[in-house]
Amino acid sequence: MELSFAGFARLHDFLKKLENDTYPELPTQLHTEITNQQLNNLLAKYPLQQGAAILDVGCGQGPALDIFREKGFAPLGITLNDEDIEACRKKGHQVTKMEQSFLDYLPETFDLIWARHVIEHSIFPHFTLAEFARVLKAGGLLYLEVPAPETACHHENNQNHYSVLNRGMWVSLLGRNGLQPLEQVNFNFTTGLGPDEYWGFICKKQA
Repeated sequence: MELSFAGFARLHDFLKKLENDTYPELPTQLHTEITNQQLNNLLAKYPLQQGAAILDVGCGQGPALDIFREKGFAPLGITLNDEDIEACRKKGHQVTKMEQSFLDYLPETFDLIWARHVIEHSIFPHFTLAEFARVLKAGGLLYLEVPAPETACHHENNQNHYSVLNRGMWVSLLGRNGLQPLEQVNFNFTTGLGPDEYWGFICKKQA
């Protein structure tokens, strides 16, 4: 499969339009609690050495970056929203404006990729996961968390959600990219709209 220069240009223009769908990710109690819980769970079971290279994809205004720093790490963050970048940089975090599907890093750069509620914003999650796998070191870890489809919150109807897939599809795409799920976790809770659910996957890049 080959894309012409004109095809790449159309893809570029399409992605630029989607930037208008982004919005600031203000921290919420629910997301901060889940971030704390899962980050602590991951580091307790799969400890990282000091100096480990960590990338927070779709870092929002830095809740995970804050926790990583408190634990002695110096993570990098990426996001597309200018307000989020400004908020993170004011706290001293190193954050870059970057599309998750086109990571400007060398292969096998990171020991851990943290990707909470970001890949549903990808128009081609298979390719996005291939990028995550490319920049992960062999044996490196990925934490991926996504909203479930067709709950009372109907995440599939969110303005900038393009890939709200079922669990089996996520597991399949992870495996196709050499990312082996070590653990899966469900988060079930009730919102003002009714019952909702998130799925978390701790994955290891196969050597």
